Amino acid sequence: MNGSAKAAILRAAGIDKRFGALVVLDGVDFTMGADEAVGIVGPNGAGKTTLLSVLSGAYPPSAGTVAFKGGDVTALSATQRCRLGLVRTHQVPKPFSGMTAFENVFVAASHGAGLQRDEAYEEALGSLNLCGMLGIANRRAETLGLLDRKRLELARALAARPTLLLLDEIGGGLTDGEASELVGTIKELRRRKIGIVWIEHIVHILLQVAERLICMDAGKIIADGEPHAVMADPQVIRAYLGGGPK
Repeated sequence: MNGSAKAAILRAAGIDKRFGALVVLDGVDFTMGADEAVGIVGPNGAGKTTLLSVLSGAYPPSAGTVAFKGGDVTALSATQRCRLGLVRTHQVPKPFSGMTAFENVFVAASHGAGLQRDEAYEEALGSLNLCGMLGIANRRAETLGLLDRKRLELARALAARPTLLLLDEIGGGLTDGEASELVGTIKELRRRKIGIVWIEHIVHILLQVAERLICMDAGKIIADGEPHAVMADPQVIRAYLGGGPK
């Protein structure tokens, strides 16, 4: 378990998640320091997205606890965690299709962050600007291409004023050039001292941001540390080649 114990912002202790007889997370311990950028990698089915869902409050753990900013949030809903600053994006963006990009982000600012109308308006504009979307703020969400939907997903999360942002494959489905555009935005979030936990299959994009890397396989953390050392770990290599940890 890495991360600064003194300045920990997020702690997951003994997290299990089962769906019937299927064990998806098995005793996951994870501590993250404030203002840290952590990447999570692993083969398909490793439990990465399920871990994010448990951390964000979308799923309750079958066992274990989640603490955020020093308080136990295990029993809190995703909405309550969002109000505390623990915010996530989703791998497949699902904006309110009947609304404009601005309206989508305004809803996130007003309901996600709990801001009053004028403050939510300014927060929405600022988030759209940061994500390079001001020029298409009045376009309806269903008309947007994949890159702009990803940008909108990120803008909605930012409008909720995260202290810690959980990103689920925000680069998935994009070209390297398109993914690099999003990396530029995420680097700006790091300059603003927003903590990042980022699941991504495009490892070379992830390594532009992550200062620490976690690899999962079969619901367990099998490596945690400096990114290049983790990617060279024999257990990690075996997991990616399909052999699993030995």
